[in-house]
Amino acid sequence: MILAKVKGTVVSSRKAEKMAGVRLLLLEKIDPVSLEGKNDFVVAMDGVGAGLDEIVFYVSGSGARMAETTKGLPTDATVTAIVDVIEQNGHIAYKK
Repeated sequence: MILAKVKGTVVSSRKAEKMAGVRLLLLEKIDPVSLEGKNDFVVAMDGVGAGLDEIVFYVSGSGARMAETTKGLPTDATVTAIVDVIEQNGHIAYKK
């Protein structure tokens, strides 16, 4: 799983029929220590209802098609969790 921050949505007027109704999110990968963006972006299917500026986990590759909302869909990245807390060395680094 990879940590990322939701930076926006991606709208596509034409896409594979099976993808109808699935939200596409623009994610920026973040450094797990500083929580700063890496200027490295990916578009992922939203499997959990994530919102703007939330920190999320996403999976890529074949694992992206194992979430309930993406089974059998043509995806290489799926948001699978919204992060509530990140603790580092006994200190809360992030809290939703």
